[in-house]
Amino acid sequence: MRRTAFLVTVTALVLGALAPSNVPRAEAAPTTFVHPGVTVSRAQLDFVRGKVDAGAQPWKGAFDQLLASKYASLSRTPKPRAVVECGSYSNPNYGCTDEREDALAAYTDALAWYVTRDERYAKKAIELMDAWSAVIKDHTNSNAPLQTGWAGSSWPRAAEIVKYTYTGTWAGSGRFATMLRDVYLPEVINGSNSNGNWELSMTEAAIGISVFLEDRTSYDKAMAKFRARTAAYVYLASDGELPKTVASQNLNTRDKIVAYWQGQGTFVTGLTQETCRDFTHTGYGISAISHVAETSRIQGQNLYGTDVGERLRQALGFQARYQLGAAVPSWLCGGSLNLGLGPVTEVGYNALHNRLGIAMSNTQTLTQQNRPSGSNNLFVAWETLTHGDNPA
Repeated sequence: MRRTAFLVTVTALVLGALAPSNVPRAEAAPTTFVHPGVTVSRAQLDFVRGKVDAGAQPWKGAFDQLLASKYASLSRTPKPRAVVECGSYSNPNYGCTDEREDALAAYTDALAWYVTRDERYAKKAIELMDAWSAVIKDHTNSNAPLQTGWAGSSWPRAAEIVKYTYTGTWAGSGRFATMLRDVYLPEVINGSNSNGNWELSMTEAAIGISVFLEDRTSYDKAMAKFRARTAAYVYLASDGELPKTVASQNLNTRDKIVAYWQGQGTFVTGLTQETCRDFTHTGYGISAISHVAETSRIQGQNLYGTDVGERLRQALGFQARYQLGAAVPSWLCGGSLNLGLGPVTEVGYNALHNRLGIAMSNTQTLTQQNRPSGSNNLFVAWETLTHGDNPA
């Protein structure tokens, strides 16, 4: 216990020095962007390819799962729309599922290309990206920002791999970049005052798009929003009596903050703003945090060494404990939780436990129990393959 307390104190002091408590420090964009560099790097891809070729587990099983999925189908027909209209919970759903799944398919095909070097997969990814870049003009209705964030998180992952590793040609890459710049980026770059997972997913998309476009200004703007939102999404005891807030939301009383935190009035380290809503939406937020941290690492920064890393670690551990079946105390969400965290632990677990050597027993158990993790069919896919025990 003394050693744990000492480590927590040291961590708090270090994080406090790195990130002042009142203004989260935004890491600046790199002078030169690394490609492929959105969530997964070339070194990570090379590690994966070597493991799959050697038939090593869990990577071979994870890759088999990818190839067997509908997203890897070489007969897939893209379904682009000029206007994607998504209401609350995708009702109405005019192109929402089609767009998200075509974006995930493009990423899936890009991964399949890299591992197999079968250019049919690269060409299929290009076909999907070209189909949408030729048609889409706008996202509308109430879920437009979130929809754009979800699809906009997957597209640049696919595009980065194809543009920078495919040995053939992609004549439409410029038009695809224009689509990201004109259709997606304006919808996500200014963030959201809705539930925290919205803005986290939107900033994930904005940062990934900024890497592909090599847009340092947008990268910096999105990162600043991400840092502020992450601090307001995951509570640490060092935050004080109440969670941090985003100024634009005007959460200036305890009652407002408690209402925004789904009625939860007892704040403990690792609790998230949506824990008492449900673990599924909480998982969206945690996943987006891990994706941005990983992209930032690839681009030469170290968000894992700031409060972002500590909040990610604590959020994973807190949620994992109850996802694994721990009894829910009466003070937490009225003694009842809606579970279903989803396949969202691999990236953060690999970075914090495997690279940095931090003990994360609950997260480790949950991560290994869920392998190989698949897709949430929104913006998360194949992370046992790409990040499971990946040292690169």
